[in-house]
Amino acid sequence: MDVILRPVHDSDLPVFYRQMNDPESNHVAAFTSPKSADWTLFEAHWKKLRASDDVVARTVLADGDVVGSAAVYGEPGEREVTYWIDRAYWGRGLATAALLTLLVEVPERPLYARAASDNAGSLRVLEKCGFLVTAAARGFAHARGEEIDEAVLVLA
Repeated sequence: MDVILRPVHDSDLPVFYRQMNDPESNHVAAFTSPKSADWTLFEAHWKKLRASDDVVARTVLADGDVVGSAAVYGEPGEREVTYWIDRAYWGRGLATAALLTLLVEVPERPLYARAASDNAGSLRVLEKCGFLVTAAARGFAHARGEEIDEAVLVLA
């Protein structure tokens, strides 16, 4: 599949909303925002992201279809990557392709990432893109309703 990134369009938001409210995807991602479950909060959150000079937010397209999002956000020197791929497309290399493309667009380093320690797929994607696990932490995972272990990764 041909994977490209483009700026987020208003028409992408309902697709993101559906993707980010899939129960299985939420459980795997674990560290989700409570804003994702309420359309008004979700839309306001994305409006804020898209207006910020500190955020690079992109829509992930695979063969022209919206399959997810990818972004870099945060303060210089502490910026993090995040991505979300529709569960129907997992296991096809789309997250890796999207993240590699984003890393070319945003060449600053270091960049950080976090993933639930049991999210083998996301950890594999990050490691394929050059991120290394540098620490372990615990944090409250909204999607699971409890504190869980997470991996902290860095791309130097």
